[in-house]
Amino acid sequence: MGEQIRVSRRKLLSSMGALAGSGILGGSELQALFPMGEKVARAGAFTSRREMGEGGSSLSPPIVASRSDRPRVLALIGDRYHNADYIRTALNRLFFELDLSIDFTINFSEIDAAHLQGYQLLVVFRDGLNWPNGYLEPDDYAYSSYLENAEAWPKEEYQGWITEEQGKAIKAFVEAGGGLYAYHNSSNVSLFSKNFREVMGGAYLGHPPLRPFKVKVVNGEHPLTQGIKDFMVNDEQHYVAYDKDPKDILLRSENIDSLNFETYGPTAISAWAYDYGKGRVAFTAVGHTLHALWQTEYYKMQKNAVRWLLKMPAIMG
Repeated sequence: MGEQIRVSRRKLLSSMGALAGSGILGGSELQALFPMGEKVARAGAFTSRREMGEGGSSLSPPIVASRSDRPRVLALIGDRYHNADYIRTALNRLFFELDLSIDFTINFSEIDAAHLQGYQLLVVFRDGLNWPNGYLEPDDYAYSSYLENAEAWPKEEYQGWITEEQGKAIKAFVEAGGGLYAYHNSSNVSLFSKNFREVMGGAYLGHPPLRPFKVKVVNGEHPLTQGIKDFMVNDEQHYVAYDKDPKDILLRSENIDSLNFETYGPTAISAWAYDYGKGRVAFTAVGHTLHALWQTEYYKMQKNAVRWLLKMPAIMG
């Protein structure tokens, strides 16, 4: 019987992220780094009900705000390693408390200029990977080793889901006055699109396993961090390359036990925010679990980020 090759998420993403500091990984570079065999046509990892002929849409019904003149938010969420349900649960609470309407989609093919019309904020909370041949496990779990026919399963092969046209649409959306809230693993999307990286501001390098670390406020004057204290969290400590002005860095994470990650040391950039054209961009790195997303200080900061991105009045105190 053939041996089933399992894909380690951290090893795979870290190998990609190791090249991010020196620039974007293009399709040819990724092909050379991770040979994928026969190419598969670019397509959504999930098919919407509309595309299946059921007359629906992959967009969920919105959380209805109390006033029709409130800004509208579109959230692209969920991937192989980040279940869309915990993200939806976290963001439903956040946006309900902010009295804002939010639509969710798992269909990345819907992120284009046409679908962004009518929205004032785009939230991206997923990585850049699409697995068109499927996979045996949603994460690094071991159950596939017990399957009798695991060797008959197609080889796990990934490709980037985002096109440069989609990256260009997101960039134009922000330049025209929209907001982009890039959460957690969305820095990985930058490895597949120069346009997305240009507007988002950086790219994924890697992360160690879940472990406690401290998140420190390094710029307390910005609207995102006003009133926010340093906090501890048990999460994936993401390491990212940052391309923009250092003055816009808001948070840094630090493993207080002095545990390093690869050659990057114990500290990492954990948040930034800046104006981009007529719009605004914010990135916050914490977010692999609900426990982390609902950490009190971080939760307050997420609310600040949404208000700032949408140019809503800040709530002090």
